[in-house]
Amino acid sequence: MRLNVFLQRAGVGSRREAERLVEQGRIQVNGAVAQATTPVEEGDAVLLDGKPVSLAAAALPRLFLLNKPLDVLVTNRDHQNRPTVFELPALKSPGLPRLMSVGRLDVNSEGLLVLSSDGPLAQAMMSPAMALERHYRVRIKGRFSERELALLARGVTIEGIRYRGAQFEEEQDLGGRSNTWYRVVLTEGKNREIRRLVQHFGGLVNRLIRTQYGPFELGDLSSGALREVPPRAVMRLMDDLARRGAAQAEKN
Repeated sequence: MRLNVFLQRAGVGSRREAERLVEQGRIQVNGAVAQATTPVEEGDAVLLDGKPVSLAAAALPRLFLLNKPLDVLVTNRDHQNRPTVFELPALKSPGLPRLMSVGRLDVNSEGLLVLSSDGPLAQAMMSPAMALERHYRVRIKGRFSERELALLARGVTIEGIRYRGAQFEEEQDLGGRSNTWYRVVLTEGKNREIRRLVQHFGGLVNRLIRTQYGPFELGDLSSGALREVPPRAVMRLMDDLARRGAAQAEKN
């Protein structure tokens, strides 16, 4: 395991904070001052300023999946007193930790919203560098041409903002005369990205449902319901993010 990942899991701080501690010479592994490339294996003795650091002493971050209903804001507080996700009955259950949203969904969008008890983990999941896929079902008024689908796949610039390539795949004809359903995959998730892409080509989104974020799927979760991600799945996600981060570091 990479040392910075070990330190993050042990609750020392984010990976960047852990890297700074290593650079300052404050971390030792098996009696030797650690380097950025020092690996950590089970049974190794890790010290921070002479004090033991272990995974057993740190609580694993908790993740939850929420099926966000329509007309509910993804915010902790709204000055206009509109309903928010944190006021939903499922988020009022006793025993829940303090949660933050991993990204957002517009008030008129619905579907999968991931909630995290850990800020650094939430930030890592949202980071464009991690390129976690977001999957959606989107109904639009209109239909893309093959040329427009190809442009979307390559990425477009709208009002000076560059949008990465997005995959739009038309669903089987559902009988609509003016509306078309698409399955959409993004790896960045800028604010109102899908709506702006569709509007750029003359269409209009009239329904948007997020069905997947990274490895987590909406599945049969009912509207307004909350489900916790099993610890093993959280660990797998953290391992995947660590690999993606290492690969990105090597590129840079």
